[in-house]
Amino acid sequence: MELLKVTNMKAIKYIAILVMTLGVGACTSDFEEINTNPNHITTEEASAKFFLTGAQFNLYGPGRYAYWRAQLIHADRYAGQFTFGFNASWWNDGLGYTYNPGYTDAAWDWLAGYFGDLDNYMKLTATGGDFENPQMYAVGQIISGLYYQMYTDTFGQIPYSEVGDPEVLSPRFDDQATIYQGVINKLDEAMATIGDTERTGVGIEDLGANDIYCGGDLQQWKRLANTLKLRMALRAHGASGASFAETAISEALSAPLLETDVLMQKDNIISQWASAAYGDVWHNFGAGSNWKVSKPLVDYLQNHNDPRLGAYAQPIAGGEVTWVKPSEADNPEGFENFDKRVDFIVEVLTEAGANPTVTREGDEVTVSVEAGAYVGQPVRLNGFIKQYVQDEFFSNPAEEIVRSKGGEKIPSEIVFTSAEAYFLQAEAAVKGLGSGDAQTLYETGIAQSMRMWGVSEGQITTYLENASIADLSGTTDEQLEKIAVQRWIASYTDGFEAWAVVRDMGYPSELSAGVSDPDIFAPGDINGAYPMRMQYGNAVKSENGDNYQSAISAQGPDKQDVALWWAK
Repeated sequence: MELLKVTNMKAIKYIAILVMTLGVGACTSDFEEINTNPNHITTEEASAKFFLTGAQFNLYGPGRYAYWRAQLIHADRYAGQFTFGFNASWWNDGLGYTYNPGYTDAAWDWLAGYFGDLDNYMKLTATGGDFENPQMYAVGQIISGLYYQMYTDTFGQIPYSEVGDPEVLSPRFDDQATIYQGVINKLDEAMATIGDTERTGVGIEDLGANDIYCGGDLQQWKRLANTLKLRMALRAHGASGASFAETAISEALSAPLLETDVLMQKDNIISQWASAAYGDVWHNFGAGSNWKVSKPLVDYLQNHNDPRLGAYAQPIAGGEVTWVKPSEADNPEGFENFDKRVDFIVEVLTEAGANPTVTREGDEVTVSVEAGAYVGQPVRLNGFIKQYVQDEFFSNPAEEIVRSKGGEKIPSEIVFTSAEAYFLQAEAAVKGLGSGDAQTLYETGIAQSMRMWGVSEGQITTYLENASIADLSGTTDEQLEKIAVQRWIASYTDGFEAWAVVRDMGYPSELSAGVSDPDIFAPGDINGAYPMRMQYGNAVKSENGDNYQSAISAQGPDKQDVALWWAK
Protein backbone atom coordinates (compact mmCIF):
# COMPACT_ATOMS: atom_id res chain seq x y z
CA MET A 1 0.00 0.00 0.00
CA GLU A 2 1.53 3.28 -1.16
CA LEU A 3 -0.94 5.64 0.50
CA LEU A 4 0.87 6.20 3.76
CA LYS A 5 4.19 6.97 2.13
CA VAL A 6 2.64 9.40 -0.30
CA THR A 7 0.55 11.22 2.28
CA ASN A 8 3.44 11.49 4.70
CA MET A 9 5.60 13.01 1.95
CA LYS A 10 2.78 15.41 1.19
CA ALA A 11 2.50 16.31 4.85
CA ILE A 12 6.18 17.24 4.92
CA LYS A 13 5.76 19.26 1.75
CA TYR A 14 2.74 21.06 3.14
CA ILE A 15 4.52 21.93 6.36
CA ALA A 16 7.26 23.59 4.38
CA ILE A 17 4.79 25.37 2.10
CA LEU A 18 2.67 26.54 5.02
CA VAL A 19 5.66 28.12 6.70
CA MET A 20 6.32 30.02 3.49
CA THR A 21 2.77 30.97 2.56
CA LEU A 22 1.48 31.81 6.02
CA GLY A 23 4.68 33.43 7.24
CA VAL A 24 5.67 35.52 4.27
CA GLY A 25 2.49 35.62 2.25
CA ALA A 26 2.79 39.39 1.67
CA CYS A 27 6.09 39.08 -0.15
CA THR A 28 4.98 38.16 -3.63
CA SER A 29 7.62 39.73 -5.85
CA ASP A 30 10.05 36.82 -5.45
CA PHE A 31 7.54 34.10 -6.18
CA GLU A 32 6.99 34.36 -9.89
CA GLU A 33 8.90 31.15 -10.52
CA ILE A 34 7.02 29.34 -7.79
CA ASN A 35 3.72 30.63 -9.07
CA THR A 36 4.37 28.96 -12.39
CA ASN A 37 5.80 25.79 -10.88
CA PRO A 38 3.35 22.93 -11.53
CA ASN A 39 4.50 21.23 -8.31
CA HIS A 40 3.82 24.28 -6.14
CA ILE A 41 1.17 23.83 -3.44
CA THR A 42 -1.15 26.80 -3.11
CA THR A 43 -2.91 27.85 0.07
CA GLU A 44 -6.13 26.57 -1.48
CA GLU A 45 -4.59 23.10 -1.55
CA ALA A 46 -3.40 23.17 2.08
CA SER A 47 -5.46 21.28 4.64
CA ALA A 48 -5.26 19.92 8.17
CA LYS A 49 -5.86 16.46 6.78
CA PHE A 50 -2.18 16.28 5.87
CA PHE A 51 -1.36 16.51 9.56
CA LEU A 52 -3.63 13.63 10.55
CA THR A 53 -1.93 10.60 9.01
CA GLY A 54 1.24 10.77 11.07
CA ALA A 55 -0.71 11.07 14.31
CA GLN A 56 -2.71 8.01 13.36
CA PHE A 57 0.12 5.65 12.51
CA ASN A 58 2.22 6.79 15.47
CA LEU A 59 -0.48 5.53 17.84
CA TYR A 60 -0.84 2.00 16.47
CA GLY A 61 2.36 1.57 14.49
CA PRO A 62 5.14 3.70 15.98
CA GLY A 63 8.78 3.40 15.01
CA ARG A 64 10.67 0.19 15.71
CA TYR A 65 12.23 1.33 18.98
CA ALA A 66 8.86 1.84 20.68
CA TYR A 67 7.06 -0.89 18.75
CA TRP A 68 9.53 -3.55 19.85
CA ARG A 69 9.76 -2.48 23.47
CA ALA A 70 6.19 -1.38 24.19
CA GLN A 71 4.05 -3.64 22.03
CA LEU A 72 6.14 -6.79 21.71
CA ILE A 73 8.28 -6.99 24.84
CA HIS A 74 5.50 -5.82 27.15
CA ALA A 75 1.90 -5.71 25.91
CA ASP A 76 1.84 -8.76 23.63
CA ARG A 77 3.60 -10.87 26.24
CA TYR A 78 1.67 -9.58 29.25
CA ALA A 79 -1.38 -10.50 27.18
CA GLY A 80 -0.04 -14.06 27.23
CA GLN A 81 -0.15 -14.49 23.46
CA PHE A 82 3.54 -14.25 22.49
CA THR A 83 6.50 -15.73 24.35
CA PHE A 84 10.28 -15.44 24.32
CA GLY A 85 12.51 -17.99 26.03
CA PHE A 86 13.07 -20.78 23.50
CA ASN A 87 16.62 -22.06 23.17
CA ALA A 88 17.67 -19.67 20.37
CA SER A 89 16.08 -16.58 21.93
CA TRP A 90 18.18 -13.76 23.32
CA TRP A 91 16.03 -13.72 26.43
CA ASN A 92 14.19 -16.07 28.73
CA ASP A 93 10.49 -15.35 29.03
CA GLY A 94 10.94 -13.53 32.31
CA LEU A 95 11.88 -10.44 30.30
CA GLY A 96 9.51 -7.64 31.22
CA TYR A 97 8.40 -9.30 34.44
CA THR A 98 11.63 -8.12 35.99
CA TYR A 99 11.86 -4.34 35.70
CA ASN A 100 14.17 -3.15 32.94
CA PRO A 101 14.49 0.66 32.88
CA GLY A 102 15.56 0.81 29.22
CA TYR A 103 12.58 -1.15 27.91
CA THR A 104 10.14 0.49 30.30
CA ASP A 105 11.40 3.98 29.45
CA ALA A 106 10.87 3.29 25.75
CA ALA A 107 7.22 2.46 26.37
CA TRP A 108 6.66 5.43 28.68
CA ASP A 109 8.44 7.91 26.44
CA TRP A 110 6.38 6.82 23.43
CA LEU A 111 3.00 7.10 25.13
CA ALA A 112 3.81 10.18 27.18
CA GLY A 113 5.25 11.87 24.09
CA TYR A 114 2.43 10.94 21.74
CA PHE A 115 0.29 13.90 22.81
CA GLY A 116 2.43 16.22 20.70
CA ASP A 117 1.72 14.17 17.56
CA LEU A 118 -1.99 14.81 17.87
CA ASP A 119 -1.89 18.25 19.47
CA ASN A 120 -0.72 20.02 16.32
CA TYR A 121 -3.65 18.63 14.34
CA MET A 122 -6.07 19.58 17.11
CA LYS A 123 -4.85 23.16 17.26
CA LEU A 124 -5.08 23.55 13.50
CA THR A 125 -8.70 22.33 13.40
CA ALA A 126 -9.96 23.96 16.62
CA THR A 127 -12.07 27.10 16.67
CA GLY A 128 -9.81 29.91 15.50
CA GLY A 129 -7.21 27.48 14.11
CA ASP A 130 -5.61 27.93 10.71
CA PHE A 131 -7.80 25.12 9.32
CA GLU A 132 -10.81 25.42 11.60
CA ASN A 133 -13.15 22.50 10.98
CA PRO A 134 -15.45 21.18 13.73
CA GLN A 135 -15.81 17.72 12.19
CA MET A 136 -12.04 17.30 11.76
CA TYR A 137 -11.61 18.42 15.34
CA ALA A 138 -14.17 15.81 16.45
CA VAL A 139 -12.09 13.11 14.74
CA GLY A 140 -9.12 14.32 16.76
CA GLN A 141 -11.14 14.07 19.97
CA ILE A 142 -11.93 10.44 19.21
CA ILE A 143 -8.28 9.63 18.50
CA SER A 144 -7.44 11.35 21.78
CA GLY A 145 -9.91 9.03 23.50
CA LEU A 146 -8.26 5.95 21.99
CA TYR A 147 -4.89 7.28 23.10
CA TYR A 148 -5.77 8.13 26.69
CA GLN A 149 -7.58 4.84 27.21
CA MET A 150 -4.47 2.93 26.10
CA TYR A 151 -2.15 5.21 28.07
CA THR A 152 -3.98 5.10 31.40
CA ASP A 153 -4.70 1.38 31.12
CA THR A 154 -0.96 0.81 30.79
CA PHE A 155 0.29 2.92 33.71
CA GLY A 156 -2.71 3.93 35.81
CA GLN A 157 -2.70 7.56 36.92
CA ILE A 158 -1.21 9.81 34.23
CA PRO A 159 -1.16 13.52 33.35
CA TYR A 160 -4.45 14.33 31.62
CA SER A 161 -6.51 17.38 32.53
CA GLU A 162 -3.60 19.85 32.57
CA VAL A 163 -1.73 18.47 29.55
CA GLY A 164 -1.51 21.02 26.76
CA ASP A 165 -2.05 24.00 29.06
CA PRO A 166 0.83 26.38 28.20
CA GLU A 167 0.66 27.78 31.74
CA VAL A 168 1.35 24.36 33.30
CA LEU A 169 4.86 22.98 32.86
CA SER A 170 4.41 20.07 35.30
CA PRO A 171 0.89 18.69 34.88
CA ARG A 172 -0.66 16.76 37.73
CA PHE A 173 -1.48 13.07 37.44
CA ASP A 174 -5.23 12.46 37.34
CA ASP A 175 -6.86 9.37 38.80
CA GLN A 176 -8.36 6.91 36.37
CA ALA A 177 -11.95 7.72 37.29
CA THR A 178 -11.34 11.34 36.25
CA ILE A 179 -9.64 10.28 33.03
CA TYR A 180 -12.33 7.78 32.08
CA GLN A 181 -15.14 10.24 32.72
CA GLY A 182 -13.24 12.99 30.91
CA VAL A 183 -12.64 10.84 27.84
CA ILE A 184 -16.28 9.74 27.72
CA ASN A 185 -17.41 13.38 27.92
CA LYS A 186 -15.13 14.27 25.01
CA LEU A 187 -16.44 11.32 23.00
CA ASP A 188 -19.98 12.59 23.60
CA GLU A 189 -18.92 16.04 22.37
CA ALA A 190 -17.37 14.54 19.25
CA MET A 191 -20.43 12.45 18.45
CA ALA A 192 -22.71 15.45 18.91
CA THR A 193 -20.53 17.52 16.58
CA ILE A 194 -20.59 14.84 13.90
CA GLY A 195 -24.34 14.33 14.13
CA ASP A 196 -25.60 13.08 10.76
CA THR A 197 -22.68 14.54 8.82
CA GLU A 198 -20.94 12.02 6.60
CA ARG A 199 -17.76 13.84 5.54
CA THR A 200 -15.57 16.60 6.96
CA GLY A 201 -16.08 18.65 3.82
CA VAL A 202 -15.63 18.48 0.08
CA GLY A 203 -12.45 18.50 -1.95
CA ILE A 204 -9.46 19.52 0.11
CA GLU A 205 -11.65 19.64 3.23
CA ASP A 206 -12.47 15.92 3.02
CA LEU A 207 -10.15 13.76 5.14
CA GLY A 208 -10.58 11.00 2.60
CA ALA A 209 -7.63 8.70 2.07
CA ASN A 210 -5.46 10.66 4.51
CA ASP A 211 -7.62 9.15 7.24
CA ILE A 212 -6.08 5.68 7.51
CA TYR A 213 -8.58 4.49 10.14
CA CYS A 214 -11.98 5.25 8.64
CA GLY A 215 -11.29 6.71 5.20
CA GLY A 216 -13.03 9.96 6.08
CA ASP A 217 -16.35 8.25 6.93
CA LEU A 218 -17.67 10.32 9.83
CA GLN A 219 -20.46 7.91 10.66
CA GLN A 220 -17.86 5.16 11.10
CA TRP A 221 -15.95 7.53 13.37
CA LYS A 222 -19.14 8.10 15.35
CA ARG A 223 -19.69 4.35 15.72
CA LEU A 224 -16.06 3.96 16.77
CA ALA A 225 -16.46 6.65 19.42
CA ASN A 226 -19.61 5.05 20.76
CA THR A 227 -18.04 1.60 20.91
CA LEU A 228 -15.01 3.00 22.73
CA LYS A 229 -17.45 4.64 25.15
CA LEU A 230 -19.08 1.26 25.76
CA ARG A 231 -15.71 -0.44 26.30
CA MET A 232 -14.63 2.13 28.86
CA ALA A 233 -17.97 2.30 30.65
CA LEU A 234 -18.18 -1.48 31.02
CA ARG A 235 -14.60 -1.60 32.25
CA ALA A 236 -15.31 1.12 34.80
CA HIS A 237 -18.61 -0.35 35.93
CA GLY A 238 -18.43 -1.45 39.54
CA ALA A 239 -15.24 0.45 40.31
CA SER A 240 -15.17 3.06 43.07
CA GLY A 241 -16.16 6.48 41.78
CA ALA A 242 -17.62 5.14 38.53
CA SER A 243 -21.16 6.40 39.06
CA PHE A 244 -21.13 7.64 35.48
CA ALA A 245 -20.62 4.14 34.03
CA GLU A 246 -24.15 2.73 34.05
CA THR A 247 -25.62 5.77 32.30
CA ALA A 248 -22.81 5.71 29.75
CA ILE A 249 -23.46 2.01 29.07
CA SER A 250 -27.16 2.65 28.53
CA GLU A 251 -26.47 5.58 26.21
CA ALA A 252 -23.93 3.62 24.18
CA LEU A 253 -26.23 0.63 23.77
CA SER A 254 -29.00 2.88 22.44
CA ALA A 255 -26.82 4.32 19.64
CA PRO A 256 -25.10 2.69 16.66
CA LEU A 257 -21.99 0.60 17.40
CA LEU A 258 -19.33 -0.75 15.10
CA GLU A 259 -20.50 -3.31 12.56
CA THR A 260 -17.26 -3.41 10.56
CA ASP A 261 -13.65 -3.45 11.70
CA VAL A 262 -11.50 -0.36 12.08
CA LEU A 263 -8.06 -1.44 10.92
CA MET A 264 -4.97 0.55 10.02
CA GLN A 265 -3.42 -0.80 6.84
CA LYS A 266 0.29 -0.36 7.24
CA ASP A 267 2.60 1.07 4.63
CA ASN A 268 4.76 -1.59 3.02
CA ILE A 269 7.66 0.72 2.20
CA ILE A 270 7.90 3.38 4.89
CA SER A 271 11.01 3.10 7.09
CA GLN A 272 10.74 0.91 10.17
CA TRP A 273 12.09 3.86 12.16
CA ALA A 274 8.98 5.84 11.21
CA SER A 275 6.42 3.03 11.51
CA ALA A 276 7.31 -0.54 12.37
CA ALA A 277 5.71 -3.93 11.93
CA TYR A 278 6.39 -7.31 13.51
CA GLY A 279 8.42 -8.29 10.47
CA ASP A 280 10.86 -5.45 11.14
CA VAL A 281 11.90 -7.27 14.31
CA TRP A 282 11.48 -10.83 13.07
CA HIS A 283 13.62 -10.59 9.94
CA ASN A 284 16.37 -8.20 10.98
CA PHE A 285 18.14 -10.03 13.79
CA GLY A 286 17.90 -13.76 13.23
CA ALA A 287 16.24 -16.18 15.65
CA GLY A 288 17.43 -14.31 18.73
CA SER A 289 14.73 -11.65 18.45
CA ASN A 290 11.95 -14.03 17.41
CA TRP A 291 9.10 -15.33 19.51
CA LYS A 292 6.57 -18.13 19.76
CA VAL A 293 2.80 -18.28 20.06
CA SER A 294 1.73 -19.08 23.61
CA LYS A 295 0.39 -22.34 24.98
CA PRO A 296 -2.83 -20.78 26.35
CA LEU A 297 -3.71 -19.32 22.96
CA VAL A 298 -2.83 -22.41 20.90
CA ASP A 299 -4.65 -24.65 23.40
CA TYR A 300 -7.88 -22.66 23.23
CA LEU A 301 -7.79 -22.69 19.44
CA GLN A 302 -6.77 -26.32 19.06
CA ASN A 303 -8.97 -27.80 21.76
CA HIS A 304 -12.08 -26.27 20.20
CA ASN A 305 -11.16 -26.85 16.54
CA ASP A 306 -11.01 -23.11 16.01
CA PRO A 307 -10.34 -22.34 12.32
CA ARG A 308 -8.34 -19.25 13.28
CA LEU A 309 -5.46 -21.48 14.41
CA GLY A 310 -3.75 -21.52 11.00
CA ALA A 311 -4.12 -17.75 10.68
CA TYR A 312 -2.50 -17.22 14.09
CA ALA A 313 0.29 -19.79 14.17
CA GLN A 314 2.40 -22.15 12.10
CA PRO A 315 2.78 -25.91 12.63
CA ILE A 316 6.05 -26.89 14.27
CA ALA A 317 9.06 -27.85 12.17
CA GLY A 318 9.79 -30.88 14.34
CA GLY A 319 13.15 -32.51 14.83
CA GLU A 320 15.30 -34.42 17.28
CA VAL A 321 17.37 -33.25 20.19
CA THR A 322 19.49 -34.95 22.84
CA TRP A 323 19.83 -33.39 26.26
CA VAL A 324 22.59 -34.39 28.64
CA LYS A 325 22.13 -34.23 32.37
CA PRO A 326 24.69 -31.83 33.89
CA SER A 327 27.06 -33.08 36.53
CA GLU A 328 26.12 -32.55 40.12
CA ALA A 329 29.52 -31.05 40.87
CA ASP A 330 29.46 -28.49 38.07
CA ASN A 331 25.77 -27.59 38.13
CA PRO A 332 23.93 -28.87 41.21
CA GLU A 333 20.74 -26.90 40.43
CA GLY A 334 20.62 -28.19 36.86
CA PHE A 335 21.41 -31.73 38.01
CA GLU A 336 18.60 -31.69 40.55
CA ASN A 337 15.96 -30.33 38.16
CA PHE A 338 17.03 -31.98 34.87
CA ASP A 339 14.38 -34.70 34.87
CA LYS A 340 11.68 -32.29 36.05
CA ARG A 341 12.36 -29.87 33.21
CA VAL A 342 12.66 -32.51 30.52
CA ASP A 343 9.44 -34.15 31.71
CA PHE A 344 7.71 -30.76 31.65
CA ILE A 345 8.63 -30.19 28.00
CA VAL A 346 7.64 -33.72 27.04
CA GLU A 347 4.30 -33.30 28.78
CA VAL A 348 3.60 -30.05 26.89
CA LEU A 349 4.40 -31.76 23.59
CA THR A 350 2.22 -34.74 24.46
CA GLU A 351 -0.76 -32.64 25.53
CA ALA A 352 -0.56 -30.73 22.24
CA GLY A 353 -0.74 -33.95 20.24
CA ALA A 354 2.84 -33.80 18.97
CA ASN A 355 3.42 -37.41 20.08
CA PRO A 356 7.09 -37.13 21.07
CA THR A 357 9.32 -40.19 21.05
CA VAL A 358 11.50 -40.24 24.16
CA THR A 359 14.64 -42.37 24.56
CA ARG A 360 16.59 -42.41 27.80
CA GLU A 361 20.11 -43.80 28.01
CA GLY A 362 22.06 -43.07 31.15
CA ASP A 363 22.36 -39.31 31.55
CA GLU A 364 21.05 -38.63 28.05
CA VAL A 365 17.46 -38.04 26.94
CA THR A 366 16.63 -37.91 23.24
CA VAL A 367 13.31 -36.44 22.15
CA SER A 368 12.07 -36.72 18.59
CA VAL A 369 9.01 -34.92 17.26
CA GLU A 370 7.54 -35.05 13.77
CA ALA A 371 6.58 -31.88 11.94
CA GLY A 372 2.99 -30.69 11.59
CA ALA A 373 1.48 -30.29 15.05
CA TYR A 374 0.59 -26.96 16.61
CA VAL A 375 2.35 -26.56 19.96
CA GLY A 376 2.14 -23.39 22.02
CA GLN A 377 5.02 -22.44 24.28
CA PRO A 378 4.22 -22.01 27.98
CA VAL A 379 4.47 -18.42 29.16
CA ARG A 380 7.06 -17.01 31.58
CA LEU A 381 9.58 -19.86 31.31
CA ASN A 382 12.77 -19.04 33.17
CA GLY A 383 16.39 -19.08 32.11
CA PHE A 384 17.09 -22.50 33.64
CA ILE A 385 14.63 -24.34 31.37
CA LYS A 386 15.43 -22.25 28.29
CA GLN A 387 17.94 -24.76 26.86
CA TYR A 388 15.22 -27.43 26.75
CA VAL A 389 12.68 -25.24 24.94
CA GLN A 390 13.67 -26.36 21.46
CA ASP A 391 12.94 -23.90 18.67
CA GLU A 392 11.66 -26.62 16.34
CA PHE A 393 9.20 -27.95 18.93
CA PHE A 394 7.03 -24.84 19.29
CA SER A 395 4.84 -22.84 16.91
CA ASN A 396 5.94 -19.60 15.30
CA PRO A 397 3.41 -16.90 14.47
CA ALA A 398 1.73 -17.36 11.08
CA GLU A 399 3.87 -16.20 8.19
CA GLU A 400 1.54 -13.30 7.40
CA ILE A 401 1.89 -11.93 10.94
CA VAL A 402 5.67 -11.55 10.61
CA ARG A 403 5.80 -10.78 6.89
CA SER A 404 8.62 -8.43 5.96
CA LYS A 405 8.09 -5.13 4.20
CA GLY A 406 8.76 -4.62 0.54
CA GLY A 407 7.01 -7.72 -0.73
CA GLU A 408 3.47 -8.88 -0.10
CA LYS A 409 1.08 -6.73 1.88
CA ILE A 410 1.89 -6.69 5.58
CA PRO A 411 -0.95 -7.17 8.06
CA SER A 412 -3.03 -4.29 9.33
CA GLU A 413 -2.96 -3.03 12.89
CA ILE A 414 -6.14 -3.41 14.90
CA VAL A 415 -7.66 -0.12 15.99
CA PHE A 416 -11.03 -1.54 17.06
CA THR A 417 -12.80 -4.68 15.88
CA SER A 418 -16.48 -5.12 15.24
CA ALA A 419 -16.12 -8.44 17.07
CA GLU A 420 -15.40 -6.56 20.27
CA ALA A 421 -18.49 -4.39 19.73
CA TYR A 422 -20.64 -7.52 19.79
CA PHE A 423 -18.78 -9.10 22.73
CA LEU A 424 -19.30 -5.89 24.72
CA GLN A 425 -23.01 -6.00 23.98
CA ALA A 426 -23.11 -9.66 25.02
CA GLU A 427 -21.31 -8.81 28.26
CA ALA A 428 -23.80 -6.04 29.00
CA ALA A 429 -26.70 -8.41 28.36
CA VAL A 430 -25.29 -11.10 30.67
CA LYS A 431 -24.75 -8.51 33.41
CA GLY A 432 -28.31 -7.24 33.06
CA LEU A 433 -27.16 -3.89 31.72
CA GLY A 434 -28.48 -4.41 28.19
CA SER A 435 -31.53 -5.99 26.60
CA GLY A 436 -30.00 -7.78 23.61
CA ASP A 437 -29.87 -11.55 23.19
CA ALA A 438 -26.50 -12.50 24.65
CA GLN A 439 -26.13 -15.74 22.68
CA THR A 440 -26.82 -14.07 19.33
CA LEU A 441 -24.49 -11.18 20.09
CA TYR A 442 -21.79 -13.57 21.28
CA GLU A 443 -22.01 -15.72 18.15
CA THR A 444 -21.93 -12.65 15.94
CA GLY A 445 -18.76 -11.48 17.72
CA ILE A 446 -17.09 -14.83 17.09
CA ALA A 447 -18.15 -14.81 13.45
CA GLN A 448 -16.91 -11.24 12.91
CA SER A 449 -13.52 -12.09 14.36
CA MET A 450 -13.21 -15.15 12.16
CA ARG A 451 -14.14 -13.17 9.06
CA MET A 452 -11.44 -10.64 9.89
CA TRP A 453 -8.92 -13.48 9.90
CA GLY A 454 -10.11 -14.93 6.58
CA VAL A 455 -12.16 -17.86 7.86
CA SER A 456 -14.80 -19.16 5.46
CA GLU A 457 -18.52 -18.96 6.21
CA GLY A 458 -18.75 -22.76 6.21
CA GLN A 459 -16.02 -23.05 8.83
CA ILE A 460 -17.69 -20.38 10.93
CA THR A 461 -21.00 -22.25 10.85
CA THR A 462 -19.34 -25.53 11.79
CA TYR A 463 -17.57 -23.93 14.74
CA LEU A 464 -20.67 -22.18 16.05
CA GLU A 465 -22.68 -25.40 15.81
CA ASN A 466 -20.12 -27.70 17.42
CA ALA A 467 -17.70 -25.87 19.71
CA SER A 468 -18.74 -25.98 23.36
CA ILE A 469 -17.14 -22.58 23.91
CA ALA A 470 -19.52 -21.12 21.32
CA ASP A 471 -22.50 -21.96 23.53
CA LEU A 472 -23.06 -19.13 25.99
CA SER A 473 -24.61 -21.27 28.71
CA GLY A 474 -23.90 -21.86 32.40
CA THR A 475 -23.76 -19.51 35.34
CA THR A 476 -23.24 -15.80 34.93
CA ASP A 477 -19.55 -16.20 35.76
CA GLU A 478 -19.19 -19.04 33.26
CA GLN A 479 -20.81 -16.96 30.54
CA LEU A 480 -18.58 -13.98 31.30
CA GLU A 481 -15.55 -16.26 31.18
CA LYS A 482 -16.47 -17.42 27.67
CA ILE A 483 -17.00 -13.83 26.52
CA ALA A 484 -13.66 -12.77 28.03
CA VAL A 485 -11.78 -15.64 26.41
CA GLN A 486 -13.28 -14.91 23.00
CA ARG A 487 -12.47 -11.20 23.36
CA TRP A 488 -8.93 -12.17 24.27
CA ILE A 489 -8.63 -14.50 21.26
CA ALA A 490 -10.11 -11.85 18.95
CA SER A 491 -7.55 -9.32 20.23
CA TYR A 492 -4.61 -11.30 18.83
CA THR A 493 -1.84 -8.85 17.80
CA ASP A 494 -3.58 -6.09 19.81
CA GLY A 495 -1.63 -6.81 22.96
CA PHE A 496 -2.67 -3.72 24.91
CA GLU A 497 -6.34 -4.63 24.70
CA ALA A 498 -5.82 -8.39 25.18
CA TRP A 499 -3.83 -7.61 28.34
CA ALA A 500 -6.60 -5.29 29.55
CA VAL A 501 -9.20 -8.04 29.08
CA VAL A 502 -7.26 -10.40 31.37
CA ARG A 503 -6.83 -7.73 34.04
CA ASP A 504 -10.43 -6.57 33.84
CA MET A 505 -12.30 -9.86 33.61
CA GLY A 506 -9.78 -12.31 35.10
CA TYR A 507 -9.72 -14.66 32.12
CA PRO A 508 -8.05 -16.69 30.76
CA SER A 509 -7.54 -17.77 34.36
CA GLU A 510 -4.34 -19.66 33.53
CA LEU A 511 -2.82 -16.23 32.85
CA SER A 512 -4.41 -14.14 35.58
CA ALA A 513 -3.39 -16.72 38.21
CA GLY A 514 0.27 -15.99 37.57
CA VAL A 515 3.01 -18.61 38.04
CA SER A 516 4.35 -20.34 41.12
CA ASP A 517 7.05 -22.94 40.36
CA PRO A 518 10.45 -21.17 40.25
CA ASP A 519 12.13 -24.29 38.86
CA ILE A 520 10.16 -23.79 35.62
CA PHE A 521 8.83 -20.25 35.56
CA ALA A 522 10.21 -16.74 36.03
CA PRO A 523 8.47 -15.05 38.98
CA GLY A 524 10.09 -11.69 38.21
CA ASP A 525 9.92 -8.75 40.58
CA ILE A 526 6.29 -9.52 41.43
CA ASN A 527 6.77 -13.03 42.83
CA GLY A 528 4.89 -14.76 40.02
CA ALA A 529 1.83 -12.50 40.14
CA TYR A 530 0.14 -11.36 36.93
CA PRO A 531 1.34 -7.89 35.83
CA MET A 532 -1.36 -5.28 36.34
CA ARG A 533 0.46 -2.23 34.99
CA MET A 534 3.82 -0.99 33.78
CA GLN A 535 6.10 1.12 35.91
CA TYR A 536 6.51 4.79 35.06
CA GLY A 537 9.46 5.93 32.98
CA ASN A 538 12.48 7.53 34.60
CA ALA A 539 12.01 10.81 32.74
CA VAL A 540 8.85 11.70 34.63
CA LYS A 541 10.55 11.10 37.97
CA SER A 542 13.07 13.83 37.26
CA GLU A 543 10.94 16.17 35.14
CA ASN A 544 7.68 15.98 37.13
CA GLY A 545 8.85 14.45 40.38
CA ASP A 546 6.39 16.03 42.83
CA ASN A 547 3.36 14.97 40.82
CA TYR A 548 4.87 11.52 40.29
CA GLN A 549 5.22 11.13 44.05
CA SER A 550 1.64 12.24 44.57
CA ALA A 551 0.47 9.66 42.04
CA ILE A 552 2.21 6.72 43.66
CA SER A 553 1.10 7.89 47.10
CA ALA A 554 -2.50 7.69 45.92
CA GLN A 555 -2.27 4.70 43.58
CA GLY A 556 0.26 2.53 45.36
CA PRO A 557 3.95 1.71 44.87
CA ASP A 558 5.36 2.05 41.37
CA LYS A 559 5.33 -1.72 40.85
CA GLN A 560 3.86 -4.00 38.20
CA ASP A 561 1.55 -5.88 40.54
CA VAL A 562 -0.36 -2.81 41.77
CA ALA A 563 -3.91 -3.19 40.46
CA LEU A 564 -5.48 -0.43 38.41
CA TRP A 565 -8.63 1.35 39.52
CA TRP A 566 -10.99 -0.79 37.43
CA ALA A 567 -9.27 -4.18 37.83
CA LYS A 568 -11.60 -6.83 39.15
